Amino acid sequence: MTTTASPSSASLLISELQSFGIRLADPRAGAPSRRGGAGPSDHKAVTIDGRTVMVPVHTAGAFDSPYQADHLGADGTSVVRRDGLAVGAIRFPRQPRFYGLQTLDGVPYQKIAVLHGADVLATTVLQSCVRYQSRTKTCQFCSIGQSLAAGRTILRKTPEQLAEVARAAVLLDGVRHMVMTTGTPPTPDRGAAILCESAAAVKAAVDLPIQGQCEPPDDDVWFRRMHDAGIDTLGMHLEAVTPEIRARIMPGKASVPLERYFDAFAAAVPVFGRGQVSTYILAGLGDAPDAILAMAERLIGMGVYPFVVPFVPVSGTPLEDHPAPSPAFMRALLAPLGAMLKQAGLRAADSKAGCGKCGACSSLSTFEE
Repeated sequence: MTTTASPSSASLLISELQSFGIRLADPRAGAPSRRGGAGPSDHKAVTIDGRTVMVPVHTAGAFDSPYQADHLGADGTSVVRRDGLAVGAIRFPRQPRFYGLQTLDGVPYQKIAVLHGADVLATTVLQSCVRYQSRTKTCQFCSIGQSLAAGRTILRKTPEQLAEVARAAVLLDGVRHMVMTTGTPPTPDRGAAILCESAAAVKAAVDLPIQGQCEPPDDDVWFRRMHDAGIDTLGMHLEAVTPEIRARIMPGKASVPLERYFDAFAAAVPVFGRGQVSTYILAGLGDAPDAILAMAERLIGMGVYPFVVPFVPVSGTPLEDHPAPSPAFMRALLAPLGAMLKQAGLRAADSKAGCGKCGACSSLSTFEE
């Protein structure tokens, strides 16, 4: 029989903040927050009881959050209040040193890669996507084009630029692993080729574990190519788990059927290793908890780590007014999932690189303990 542990006060606060967001008395505290771009955005990194997590600060929900962080105190902490009552304290990771640098041709390092969480370097190698060109195809939660339009990033990060920034981030800021994602290009490899050349350049410059993230390529041979290029872990993200939700929320990406994902997972795990292939699942898009848990059970049986995170609506997307899942919803989902992972011996801490290892976008790993 599988049992679940009671969550700690810190994990309870994390789940609350990740659902409701937080209002900041001093928005300039710590490293700059993320606005727009690929993947979860409109967040800020905060440290709670030694654990750094990403918390929404720029969403409509965050503006109405019952939680507020006071101005920084003399000790560098900020008191968190719920409806005016103190409930905890947080710290903000400092702005990384590498943000002050630029390439020889004048591109700020921050436009090439950013610090995520406390010690993860993150980049979107190709800041465009074949799915994003049409509202009939785009993932309804994605804002990959926003940061590009605002001038906060560049369209294509070259292998040389990525290697230069990665080396600086390791030497100056102690970055421990790197996430490379990409918009999907109009090619059968679905971004795998771009990831290969990027990872090879970074690994030639610095010893840094790398997670590559892309849609399943048409040919399984790309898994060996990515691994040989220096990609240590692979993320192929489902986001939603039931066909009807996939078709409604991400009509373009849903053209790659679930069975292709399962075939790709089965082919990738022997190459990268058990627990070194993962998928990202956004809870709160409409999938029932039982459907997410059933999918997670199947994935865990294949050796794939299902990283389940609360959906956060991003401003400027079709889902900007979609509600985030409640803390109770997330705890009811993550507690049995954490127990499943623990029983199977799949732990976020054992991943070499990537979202599961970082864990900043979800409190899932606290339920594995």
